[in-house]
Amino acid sequence: MRVAIIGSGRVGGALAQALGRAGHEVRFGVREPDPRNPDPGKPAEITIADAAAFADLAILAVPFDAVEGIVAAAGGFVGKVLIDATNPLGMRDGGLGLIMGFETSGAEQIAALAPLAHVFKAFNQTGFENMAQAHAYASPPVMFVAGDDEAGKTLVMRLIADTGFEAIDAGKLRAARLLEPYAMLWIALARKHGHGAEFAFALQRMGGNKG
Repeated sequence: MRVAIIGSGRVGGALAQALGRAGHEVRFGVREPDPRNPDPGKPAEITIADAAAFADLAILAVPFDAVEGIVAAAGGFVGKVLIDATNPLGMRDGGLGLIMGFETSGAEQIAALAPLAHVFKAFNQTGFENMAQAHAYASPPVMFVAGDDEAGKTLVMRLIADTGFEAIDAGKLRAARLLEPYAMLWIALARKHGHGAEFAFALQRMGGNKG
């Protein structure tokens, strides 16, 4: 699959590693591509517009406040499957928190900006440290997926499985209203409460280990 990762920072870089290992053709979409490509082991950088044209599927791996300009630069990602890996974060009550609550979500805001794209929420629920090496866990970490287009959701869940996560259908895109606060739980445990980044949530089923 041809995958455009919009943003080449820590999240984008980790996803590029995982997807490259799985055999996907990856490009970084950035505002100002570096024509030198100083690291031949990393995907090439191309413009956001070229990345949108190249991709079978695109992933937003940028700060949430950059999304509006990126969607515009991509021409709205028309007809594309678009995974929103962002979280709408900002400073609230003296600390990092969500800037919107349970009546809407960042993913729904992105869907409004890109009405002709097929928007999904995923890859937002854990840190970049786990995205490159989900296969390192004894049980696959869980990654929930929210989105409205059923054909696109099949594609997204297959891509997530390729990175080593267990993909779970969380329902329609409005379920992002739950998945963004859920991401804050991981962030709080990892960054504030001493657990560090080397943990992930998994889904266990009763009786699964019985002989």
